[in-house]
Amino acid sequence: MNTIIKRSALAVAVAGACLSAGLSQASSHREAPFITEMPKVDGTDFYMFRSYETGREDYVTLIANYLPLQDAYGGPNYFDLDDDAIYEIHIDNSGNAQENLTFRFQFSSTLNDIQLPVGPAGDQKMVSVPLKNIGDATDAANVQLSQEYTVSVIRGDRRSGTVETATNVSTGTGTFEKPLDNIGGNSFADYQTYANQHIFPIAIPGCATNGKVFVGQRKEAFAVNLGEIFDLVNTNPLGPRDGEGKGDLDDKNVTSFALEVPTECLTGTAVTSMDQPVIGAWTTASVRQARIINPEPKAGGKGATVEGGAWTQVSRLGMPLVNEVVIGLKDKDLFNTSEPMNDNQFATYVTNPTLPELLEILFSGAGAEAPNNFPRTDLVSAFLTGVDGVNMPVGVQGSEMLRLNPAIAATPAATQNDLGVLGGDNAGFPNGRRPVDDVVDSALQVVMGALNPDAPNFGVPFTDGVQLDASELQVVFPYLATPLAGSPNS
Repeated sequence: MNTIIKRSALAVAVAGACLSAGLSQASSHREAPFITEMPKVDGTDFYMFRSYETGREDYVTLIANYLPLQDAYGGPNYFDLDDDAIYEIHIDNSGNAQENLTFRFQFSSTLNDIQLPVGPAGDQKMVSVPLKNIGDATDAANVQLSQEYTVSVIRGDRRSGTVETATNVSTGTGTFEKPLDNIGGNSFADYQTYANQHIFPIAIPGCATNGKVFVGQRKEAFAVNLGEIFDLVNTNPLGPRDGEGKGDLDDKNVTSFALEVPTECLTGTAVTSMDQPVIGAWTTASVRQARIINPEPKAGGKGATVEGGAWTQVSRLGMPLVNEVVIGLKDKDLFNTSEPMNDNQFATYVTNPTLPELLEILFSGAGAEAPNNFPRTDLVSAFLTGVDGVNMPVGVQGSEMLRLNPAIAATPAATQNDLGVLGGDNAGFPNGRRPVDDVVDSALQVVMGALNPDAPNFGVPFTDGVQLDASELQVVFPYLATPLAGSPNS
């Protein structure tokens, strides 16, 4: 979630990403007061890029992350998803700020009550065990609680459009298994192999070619000094990019919804030139409008809550960090419930952004000076429309979302520049977003004038001092790394 700064078309695009990314991690962890109460539906990061796995050039990969700041050792329940929620990825391929296509994920949990005989011979009692598994977790007989999901494809409005169910090509059914989280070495001898068995070919209604899907735990890919940033930028933004120390999220996991879709299924046409449709996308999560706490939850009966009423959106994420560092505190919950077509209500946060002013206040002694071209119409262009000639749809209606021009060829993993467009790599952020893209540094530099020769800080390499170790990432779907194990003992 981000917004941007610059007069040139290219600069404007990058700026849009930067404004929001400038002051936090490129994600949306705990970004609004209400969503902190519902971590299972807290959208954290959204990636969208032309697939760069060898032989998959005609696909677009979408990765929506939820459930932030996971400590790998967080047992015994670990990090299941919410059975009473819907998780959605929305696609706008007409530029009108409304979804043309939605991928909806819904989960269901299965309890296999495992009991052990306890007591003296002849007087034993069968007692339910407290752990998720009692042995090798790759054997379903040893697992107490597991989850599976469905993927629905909605064409038109997310609530009233035409709904069809995607098919798991491996099983011929409409369900997909979610792997257990990485509990540790005693539970999984080889977690990566186990997790890879949950990458499924998916038949998407309306698509002639199958895609891929994976939902499961991954290692957090965003590198940032998160604590320092929120402590009034308690770091050195004018220091070297490869600053000492690890990012605050290096020891965290996250849950990823990864979907690889044939490009023509997203654009509605084959992509062969810059004139083809640009894809706009954002993620949401919704829960039922009413929730009643059950004072006597029982297994196999009513759970801890009883849910009912209409679906109500509680999380939204497109460009990184918009809600963290662009939207004012009083409107953060409102932004999470809003839709792109209504983004005019937040326009002042873009035309008169506070982030550059804050950076100037904090670091004026070191030479930081905010641009003063108000209203920031340069940011409006990037933040709401995409960049002309790069990823701006024809006839676009201004709205906040991540935008990708899939006609731009993917850059091979080995030669990707983590500054994306700012670093001369047009296949990267803000033309979509790849796992390697350093949104924080791009954002800090652009918001303070890196793309505006008239800005006081033009050419100054602002940074949070942390970079992702790209070797941690995979170069094949689902791209994000195997999650950290809950137990360090192997």
